Amino acid sequence: MNSVNGSLYPAALLAVFIGCSGTTPADPLLTYPLRIKNHEIRAELANTEEGRRHGLMFRDRLGDNSGMVFSYPEAGINAMWMKNTRVPLSVAFIDRNGRILNIEDMEPFSEQAHASAGEAAYALEMNRGWFRKRGIKARDRVEGLQSLPPPQ
Repeated sequence: MNSVNGSLYPAALLAVFIGCSGTTPADPLLTYPLRIKNHEIRAELANTEEGRRHGLMFRDRLGDNSGMVFSYPEAGINAMWMKNTRVPLSVAFIDRNGRILNIEDMEPFSEQAHASAGEAAYALEMNRGWFRKRGIKARDRVEGLQSLPPPQ
C-alpha cells in the first residue's frame, strides 16, 4: 500500500500545482525590450489614446530598469505632466529615428507640463535620475522602438 501511495503522491502534487496555477492571475503587463548605450530596459507600452492618457498614474513604484514608452500616431511637440502620478520620473522625448531630443525630470503630482524639444514620436518614462545615472543624454539612440506595435 505504501508503494501505491508513493507513486500517487507526485501525481497528486502535480494536480494540486495545476489546479493552483489555474487560479493564479497572470502578469497583465506586457513589456518590450529597449536598449540605450548597452543599458537594457523593459518598457510597458502606451500606444493607444487611453494608454497614453493613463500612463503610470496611481503606481506606487517602478522597477529599476522598467519604464513606459509612449508611442504617438504622429511625431510632434508632445508634453507630459504628473497629475495622479506618485513615482518621481524622468522622461526622454525621442524622435522617429530613435534619437533622444531632451530629457526632463518631473515631480510627483505636478501639473507642470514638460514638452519635447522637437518633433517626438516617442516618450520614455523611467525612475527620476535613471538617464543621468547612466550618462544618457540628448542625441543618444534608443534601440528597439522599431519592434513596437504601431500607435493607435
